[in-house]
Amino acid sequence: MLHAVETRSAEGATPQRSAARRTALLMLGAGVALAVTAVIGIGLGSNPIHPATVVEAIFAYDPANNAHLVIVLSRLPRIVLGLVVGAALGLAGTLMQSVTRNPLADPGILGVNAGASLAVVIAIAFLGVQSVAGYVWFSFIGAAAAATLVYLLGSARGNAGTPVRIALAGTAVSIVIGALTQMVLLSNDAAFNSFRFWAVGSLQGRGFDVIVTVLPFIAVGILASIALISPLNAVTLGDDVATALGTSTTAARIGVAFAVVLLAGSATAAAGPIGFIGLGAAHIARFFTGNEHRRLIPASMLVGAALLVIADTLGRVAVAPAELQTGVAAALFGGPLFVALVRSRKVAAL
Repeated sequence: MLHAVETRSAEGATPQRSAARRTALLMLGAGVALAVTAVIGIGLGSNPIHPATVVEAIFAYDPANNAHLVIVLSRLPRIVLGLVVGAALGLAGTLMQSVTRNPLADPGILGVNAGASLAVVIAIAFLGVQSVAGYVWFSFIGAAAAATLVYLLGSARGNAGTPVRIALAGTAVSIVIGALTQMVLLSNDAAFNSFRFWAVGSLQGRGFDVIVTVLPFIAVGILASIALISPLNAVTLGDDVATALGTSTTAARIGVAFAVVLLAGSATAAAGPIGFIGLGAAHIARFFTGNEHRRLIPASMLVGAALLVIADTLGRVAVAPAELQTGVAAALFGGPLFVALVRSRKVAAL
């Protein structure tokens, strides 16, 4: 009897150890790719800087060295913002997929980015708001309103919000919000000039002031996500099982909605609407870690950060000496990668 119990315990522990090893491998690979790409990305520009000089500037900064000044004051903020925004989008995508059990859930697909964009346009056009510190609050309001509208439409008439219904509702809401956004922009030249570079999604021209503005909100979103680990693990088993385990599914969804609005709203306010990152990072992380959120949350953040920094760097290399905006690069390079991932591997079930 004792031998049988020990055997079952060993069999149950083996998948856990295997998932832990895969997670460690993913974290190591993503970390190395992120570090290498960041060093290369910092060195790119009208005045190329050798990677050795980049590393020296980061670990042994000398304000009397012109190359170090360029790196720390101009190029480093771009990479740091890419890390912060990518991590926020990766985590937001993971939370949305987990709580809705919808593999298509993503801040871009479900209209969250579109809602934040419309709110920012209104703030710029009618209220004269010009800084990230000013319109980040409008971004939160727009993101929350769009997410609520999509959920209500997707679960109308008492029907459960199936993945397809939610995705269709998100697409419809995004189209309508996009049309409203264009209507405001075309009728206001000043708003159009202020908005057009932000709208395509870019890390260019953002300084540490932008990072300082959005980082507290993203930090709260991350902390809220960590607090929701146990409820999320239960919800992924289904609402009936989660309720039987003593988990309030309503409270879990409200908590996730709060975290997603903070994460996606802050990321969109800082860098504009950037697609694919949340969707791709969540699927890649889940493939390695499974549905255990103690592993999934940090993995999705690191993968999201790596994907965005890599996309931004590839966009700068592809059309050098010109520059491809980060949002466009994320779609061009990330979209085919995600299609290949889905076609070649079985995506983890939600």
